[in-house]
Amino acid sequence: MLEISQQLIDQIVAHARADHPDEACGVIAGPTGVDRPERFIPMINAARSPTFYEFDSHDLLKLYKELDANDEDPVVIYHSHTATEAYPSRTDIAYASEPFAHYVLVSTRETGNLAGPYEFRSFRIVDGVVTEEEIKIS
Repeated sequence: MLEISQQLIDQIVAHARADHPDEACGVIAGPTGVDRPERFIPMINAARSPTFYEFDSHDLLKLYKELDANDEDPVVIYHSHTATEAYPSRTDIAYASEPFAHYVLVSTRETGNLAGPYEFRSFRIVDGVVTEEEIKIS
């Protein structure tokens, strides 16, 4: 189960809307060994694509150095889908490399960058197996 604050959900959704029609992506860090998302870290989609996201390799290296220095883990790895449901694609599954992370997807397909309904779901992806999990808003 992912326990996450409404403030962090709002930040993810705002980022997804701001980057629409391209996919948005980012990380929420938390203390090492504690499954608690705390620090919102929006990233730039280096692919600048409406159907694919990719972290810039330099930004990713900088992020992991920062996480190590702060004794943090990537608790949530998020991205948006702009034209499809909030469910991991084959590419998303293939690139999922953090077995303890929550993979959050938000779909902006209904409203784009405008206010309104969105889909927000969380998954665990381990060895290519996708398991949807409950979200508890704290």
